[in-house]
Amino acid sequence: MKKTRILVALTCFSLLVSCRQPSSSETRISESEFVSEISDDSLVSSVPHQELTTVFFQNPIYNNDFPDPSIVRHTDGYFYTYATGARVIKSANLVDWEPLGNAISRPTWGSSGANIWAPDVQYIKGQYVMYYSLSRWDDPNPGIGIATATHPAGPWEDHGKFFLSEEIGVNNSIDPMVYVDEDERVYMFWGSFRGIYALELTADGLNFKDGTVEEAAANKVHVAGFETNRNFDISTFEGVYIVKKDNYYYMFLSTGTCCSGDYTYNVVVGRSESIVGEYVDSYNRSMKNANVGHSVVHQNDFFVGVGHNSIVKDDAGTYWILYHGFDATAETRNARKLLIDKLLWDEQNWPSTLGNVPSNNYRPGPELYLPE
Repeated sequence: MKKTRILVALTCFSLLVSCRQPSSSETRISESEFVSEISDDSLVSSVPHQELTTVFFQNPIYNNDFPDPSIVRHTDGYFYTYATGARVIKSANLVDWEPLGNAISRPTWGSSGANIWAPDVQYIKGQYVMYYSLSRWDDPNPGIGIATATHPAGPWEDHGKFFLSEEIGVNNSIDPMVYVDEDERVYMFWGSFRGIYALELTADGLNFKDGTVEEAAANKVHVAGFETNRNFDISTFEGVYIVKKDNYYYMFLSTGTCCSGDYTYNVVVGRSESIVGEYVDSYNRSMKNANVGHSVVHQNDFFVGVGHNSIVKDDAGTYWILYHGFDATAETRNARKLLIDKLLWDEQNWPSTLGNVPSNNYRPGPELYLPE
């Protein structure tokens, strides 16, 4: 049945390619102009199967509200993606998704009316660790909490508050992302339009390396955007995501208006040879500024407000960006839907989607060893 589906998909795709005139955005850059030599295997799970399957897709890949996606792959080959509200979905192929409900209930330790935003899930020392924001719009003191599970589908144990904005000394402390380096040192990055900061955690990812929140606040590192004592600035960043490729750490960030107005939300990237910086863009501008960053993906006629990404690598070694976006053709924009696109790497090893925009046509997707 799977082979039949793939053959039909290949036939359909061939017809689409032969008959369809490319849009202007898709003709600006061809994939042959890019190189993509992959050396980082940290985003690939080794699942023993006999042959790679090419999955075809058309955005959105999950046609429901699912903002701020974070993705992990379990050892059985299945992918689990988490979104604001602690919602969880599951897929074997990164294209067809099954909803699993909510990982945890709304905690009670935050501000009145606060909810779970932008959870990030990582596998650390034999368990899955969820770092979640607890916030509401205009929250004066949002914070970050931690939950753990032995399986990405749960059950999850909520450990409660990790820190509040006032405790760590970073205004608008939301959007956590944790990166486990090759030497197994664990780093948290976080922040939203009031500076992006980093600090080191213990090896299990559950505590501050420095011991207390006061010591962590004193030793945190400013890595992007303006310092936190500056005013809220939409031309700076939130939604940080770190990937290492070859000799560089790539820091993906979202900037612009996410959910109203002109929906200018988009993804940019800077890179550094050190995990805590200094990060620069393709013009060698420091990421500790506004209106900087190498463009990865921005709005087009089909999707707007695109951003807050995660990165995953398929079994052929190709990087894919997962992110959310509003359907630009919809009468009402009330759902940030899940999108996926291939990352292409230019000769200077800077990534972007094809044409720097979301795809909207039926096309080849990830190559995977599908779980049985």
